[in-house]
Amino acid sequence: MKGLLLYNINAGKGHIARRVEGLIAIFHEAGIELRSKLINFGVNPFEGDEDAEIAVICGGDGTINYVVNSMRALGLNPVLGIIPAGTANDFANSLGMPRNIFKAARQIANGHDTKVDCGVVNGYRFVNVLSFGVLTTTSQRTSDKEKHIVGKLAYLRVGSRDLRTMHRIPLIIRVNGEEFSTDAVMFLALNGKSAGHFPLAPNAMVDDGLLDVLIMEYGKPVRTFWNMMRYLLGSKPSAVRYMRSNRIEIISDRNERTDVDGQRGPDFPMLVECEHNALIVRR
Repeated sequence: MKGLLLYNINAGKGHIARRVEGLIAIFHEAGIELRSKLINFGVNPFEGDEDAEIAVICGGDGTINYVVNSMRALGLNPVLGIIPAGTANDFANSLGMPRNIFKAARQIANGHDTKVDCGVVNGYRFVNVLSFGVLTTTSQRTSDKEKHIVGKLAYLRVGSRDLRTMHRIPLIIRVNGEEFSTDAVMFLALNGKSAGHFPLAPNAMVDDGLLDVLIMEYGKPVRTFWNMMRYLLGSKPSAVRYMRSNRIEIISDRNERTDVDGQRGPDFPMLVECEHNALIVRR
């Protein structure tokens, strides 16, 4: 089996480049020949390598997102291996991948192929989460340098500013044959179990054909913060709507910034769907 080891130079606090040869050696021992390729965001990493049978990705959710959309742009569907080397690594965690990159490489090299779901919003794929509202665009506004220095604490520093500027987001939602209007402060459609390492959908499964949807209704900042804490601690505050579906339509007259796997997302209106068993992952 031949393929690519795709890595983000900024992943793993900038240390991943020094470990590429060791990772390739692990796959070589298992009879998998990989060629390393540095990801240049803006260039499709599969151009010139369309025949790759497997693509092992070293990076976080944003890197995985870029690779998945790049391969789909060329009509490709190679086997994927996920080595968690980002800050949160939510999708890798949902797949059950070890945090140690060499252990993850060995698990992939000796693992089995399984099919998992992929989210789609307005034709754009996401592996872990589509979100908008308070705290959800924090990753976009946190520099790579800051992530390297203080890790997830960087998200907390940038995200704390969101709580001071939180605002009402008027929405029309169509889901599961129902239409309703609400004023939200936060929206998430999750394929995985967590976002930013917070267990927002602990019962979610990456292969059930459904997205787990969370909508937090608008309220005063202190009340909203308290509801968020209660939800994370396992309570079910009435201000948080929770549902599961394979198709959600979202309409808003507000020009709200959205996020897909830590990257800039599409504008409203949005059609969000779950592509069941769309990706082949070795784990």
